[in-house]
Amino acid sequence: MTVENKIRAFAGIFILVSLVLYLYESPYWLFFTAFVGANLLQSAFTGFCPLEIILKKCGTKGGGCCCSGEDKQ
Repeated sequence: MTVENKIRAFAGIFILVSLVLYLYESPYWLFFTAFVGANLLQSAFTGFCPLEIILKKCGTKGGGCCCSGEDKQ
């Protein structure tokens, strides 16, 4: 699995988990959902993605990451 796919999977999991926690625990969990969305939005414009850095340090192979600003050709 590429870094790009892992980032998308993490974002999807975090959003779904925070929505479940919102339903069963507290509406304040929607702030976490907003944080994930804001991070995805800023990474689209700046190319900076903290999760990409963490995944690469953990040994995930590269391969066209959505957050790195690299052109896919």
